[in-house]
Amino acid sequence: MTESISEKHSESRIRLSRIQKIIGQRMLESKQTKPCFYLSAKADVTEFMDMRHELKKITGIKITSNAFYIRVLSMAAVEYPLTLAKSDGQNLIIADSINVGFAVNAPQGLVVPVVKNADKMSIVDIAKTEKILTEKARANTLSLDEISGETIALSNLGVYGIDRFIGIVPPPATVILAVGNTLHQAVPAHGRITERKLVSLNVAADHTVINGDYAAKFLRRITELLANPKSLIQD
Repeated sequence: MTESISEKHSESRIRLSRIQKIIGQRMLESKQTKPCFYLSAKADVTEFMDMRHELKKITGIKITSNAFYIRVLSMAAVEYPLTLAKSDGQNLIIADSINVGFAVNAPQGLVVPVVKNADKMSIVDIAKTEKILTEKARANTLSLDEISGETIALSNLGVYGIDRFIGIVPPPATVILAVGNTLHQAVPAHGRITERKLVSLNVAADHTVINGDYAAKFLRRITELLANPKSLIQD
């Protein structure tokens, strides 16, 4: 049965929230102004995943994988400070604080709360802050200050079974780390095959600020920290 010309499809509209508008504007600005390149690597997170469970027993606090990745990003950024820089066309201006923005899927859409001064926080403190900000994001009660000021960013879609993906660098950041799903894989080691837990990582970086060699060393450092996670719990 064909539809008559006079019949019209009704359309529904969903009003954008204030935070959705801000995030949308930032992402558009990023794609228009940042000539990004992308690097990928796999990290062995076998010990890292085991340590999460041990820390929960010791501290009584659930430490999410996001908390660990925030810790890793802040530690690696201390060693590679250009990942915190931005260009004014003449100079590179390095941020004086390491503020990690992390993407949260909330009922009102994607929001990016920010853990301020993450490099000065213990893994437990990061976990507590990340939990509070995530809950506020899902309750739509984040303040403008709590979604502003990120100097480096994280997006973790592994919980949705996404193996790998590329993130969009939110301004004024220069780098975003995209984290995929943790997979069990057979890996050769010491002349035999063993099962390890591997995660796919992708770094998107603004080429006006850092080059491929610098970003590659930064990503390699992240994989090293994840493979040897004892340093992550040191204050």
